[in-house]
Amino acid sequence: MRKAIFILLLSSLFVLMASCSSDRAKDDVQMESSKSSNDMAMDKKEKSLSEEESADVESEVAPTNRMIIHRAELQINVKNLENALLTIEKKVSEYGGYIVESNVFRENEERVSGKITVRIPEKHFQSFLSDAEGEAADIPKRYVTGDDITEQYIDLESRVKSKRAVEERLLEFMGNAEKTEDLLKISSDLAKIQEEIELIVGKMKYFENQTSFSTVEISMFENRIIVPGLESKNLDTWEKTKKQLATSTNFILATGSGLIVFFIGNLPVLIFLLFVGLGIYFIIRRKIKPK
Repeated sequence: MRKAIFILLLSSLFVLMASCSSDRAKDDVQMESSKSSNDMAMDKKEKSLSEEESADVESEVAPTNRMIIHRAELQINVKNLENALLTIEKKVSEYGGYIVESNVFRENEERVSGKITVRIPEKHFQSFLSDAEGEAADIPKRYVTGDDITEQYIDLESRVKSKRAVEERLLEFMGNAEKTEDLLKISSDLAKIQEEIELIVGKMKYFENQTSFSTVEISMFENRIIVPGLESKNLDTWEKTKKQLATSTNFILATGSGLIVFFIGNLPVLIFLLFVGLGIYFIIRRKIKPK
C-alpha cells in the first residue's frame, strides 16, 4: 500500500515538473518572439531614421544651379565685312542681347577690319557662337572660357544672412537704448554693417548679371583685291596743255625780268668794270704794239 502511494506521488511530481518545463518553454518562446518583434521594430525605426537622415544630408549637399561666367573670343576672316556685321547685329537682337561696342577700321583700300563686343543671354550662348562662326570663311582663333563662381556666390549669401541678423539685433538694441552714448555707438556699428551689406549685395548682383549674360568678342577681317579702272575722266589733255604753256611762259618772263633787274640794278658797277677793262685792254695793246 505504501509502495503504491509512493509511486503515485512520484508520478504526480514528474507530471508537475513536465508542466512547469512546458510553461517555461512557452514563456521563453513568447519572450523570444516579443524580443524579435521589438528588434524588428527597432530596426525599422533605425532604418527609417537613417533614411530620413540620409535624405536630409542629400538635400543639404544636393547641388544647386551652377553659376558660370562664360566668355568667348573669336577671330574670323569674312568675305564681306559689312554683310557679316549686319547679320551678327541682327542675331544679337533676335536672341535678346545687346551690343557693348562696335568698330570698323579701314587700314587701306585692300584691308578692312572690324570688332564687335556683345552680351548674349546665357541660354543662347552656344547658338549665337554657331551663328557667328557660320559667317566666317576661316576661323584662325576661337577661345571660350567658363568661370564657376557658385561657391563664391553661396559664400556671399551666407555672409549677407549673418550680417542681416546682426543688423536686426542692432536695431533692437537701438530701440531699447536709453543713454545717448549707447545710441551713438549702436548707430555707428549699424552704419558699418549696412555699408558691408550693400557691398556684398552689389557684388552678388554683379555675379548675377555676369552669369545671366555671356560676353562675346568678335574680330573680323576682310582682304579685298582692288582692280584699277581707266581714269578717262582725269585725263584733261587740253587743260594740262594750257597749264604747261602758262608755266613755260611764266618761266621765260621770270627769267627776262630777272636779267633786266640784274643789269639795271648793277649798271654803275658794270660801267665801272667796263672802263677798268677798257683801260687794261689799251695798256696791254700799247705794250705789245710793234716798234
